Amino acid sequence: MKRAAVPVLHGLGLAVVWAAVAVMAGIGFFLNSEREAVVAGHDTVIRPTLGGYVEVHSGPVLPDLRVDSGRRIGVDVTLGKTNSDTLSELVDRYALIASQPEGSIARVEAAVGDMATDAAVRGMVVGLVPVAFWLLLGRTRRRELWRAARTPSGVAVIAVAVVTGVLAWEPWEGDEEAIRDEQSWVTLPEYLAGAVAVPEAVAGVEVRTDTGAIDSRRLIESAVSTYDRSKEFYDEAAAAAEDLVLREPEEDETVALVVSDRHDNIGMDRVARAIGDRAGATVVMDAGDDTSTGEAWEAFSLDSVTAAFDGYDKLVATGNHDGGGFVADYLGELGWTVLDGDVEEGPGGGTLVGAPDPRSSGLGNWRDETGLSFAEVGELLSEELCTADERINTVLVHDANLATDALARGCVDLVVGGHVHVKIGPDRIDGENGAVGYKYTTGTTGGAAYAIAIGSKPRRDAMVSLITYRDGAPVAIQAVTLQTNGTFEVGDYVEIAPGEPDPESDSGTDSEPEGAGLVTRPGSARR
Repeated sequence: MKRAAVPVLHGLGLAVVWAAVAVMAGIGFFLNSEREAVVAGHDTVIRPTLGGYVEVHSGPVLPDLRVDSGRRIGVDVTLGKTNSDTLSELVDRYALIASQPEGSIARVEAAVGDMATDAAVRGMVVGLVPVAFWLLLGRTRRRELWRAARTPSGVAVIAVAVVTGVLAWEPWEGDEEAIRDEQSWVTLPEYLAGAVAVPEAVAGVEVRTDTGAIDSRRLIESAVSTYDRSKEFYDEAAAAAEDLVLREPEEDETVALVVSDRHDNIGMDRVARAIGDRAGATVVMDAGDDTSTGEAWEAFSLDSVTAAFDGYDKLVATGNHDGGGFVADYLGELGWTVLDGDVEEGPGGGTLVGAPDPRSSGLGNWRDETGLSFAEVGELLSEELCTADERINTVLVHDANLATDALARGCVDLVVGGHVHVKIGPDRIDGENGAVGYKYTTGTTGGAAYAIAIGSKPRRDAMVSLITYRDGAPVAIQAVTLQTNGTFEVGDYVEIAPGEPDPESDSGTDSEPEGAGLVTRPGSARR
């Protein structure tokens, strides 16, 4: 019985050794890991710690910040390069991101989770090394080595190895004293010394500073003020959206929320989500221009809209300000269906096609048509739509004019776009084949003036649109607008009746008066 138990105990011992080495190696790998990511508009290096704080190193001008992570694991975030014209503009951007932090938090948590998984796998592999070494040596060789280790020469070899390791490690060499070691952590209210009222949500933030950082203090005062204004405005708007009187879908209907031209205004994301939830939406259709330049520093905007619509089906057609490939690639990595001319399943199981805008724009009024012209892409897209195996229920593009030809030919039910920042339609278009389609342009969700929307509140009225689908076909549209004074305006619930022509009726465009096929039901709002 004892002899039979020996292999079991031997195997158990090896398992314990493997587990112990794996855990220690995994922790070591994890704490020495780092990941590069774009966070808060910066190229950022993220490192895990055991300090229990999220510590942000913002560079030589602004003070470091930290906040309790609420758990044993902390994270060290070092901000690198970014795009900003002035330091004041950069600080205001920080404040706005801090007031809507879900996207940035999700990005950091994903990086830490990735590092933890990688470290665990590497630790398990390293744990196998002593076990494999033990087994490969065999019993006879292990005994020989044990006898040799107890001889004078064996002891000398072991001693030399230990001393060499200690000399290489140099544990007596401490880090050189840094400027930050002379600074202390103080809470944000202490740091600002009553210059501005500190919101309760950020009262636990600590600042590493010295007594002479007057200019930095003024910048932080400005940031806190911007944070407070932004958070208050959008908090109130999101709460008010929960009381809006919106038409709710029947059991056989699906509602899609349309956003467009956000232009980095992350404050509107949770307001848009609140409206969508109130209306029973399960799909978000993004008509593009989520950014102002399409560059990597604007990843915070894409993180935010993704976090806001967690749980929704997400479809996007990139806009002219999203050019360069970064936005489409990044949203694809975040789980969006990035539309590129293929037929996809749309809301309610219908057919949907989308395409990126062929133009690219900077922050000014100029446009640069890349590759094919806008008109040429429109012709090619319309040809694809009209030769599809089945009728297309929805076309999602940044500029609805891109698919006007397909509507004129009677190939699609509804073309949805944005781009011009104001609502247009829905306009009925009778196709040359007798089929009926509609063209609709939603207003700017970010409340953008030109290509800029970031701020403590919208610069102009901010809009989302709700499209109701039945059996995959669009049957109604309703717009909801947040005005700059914080009040909502709910548009009429406009019923539409797209579809292919009745083969037994005469085709043509003169059989019904202008506006036929539109039925409006009054909308209302409560604050």
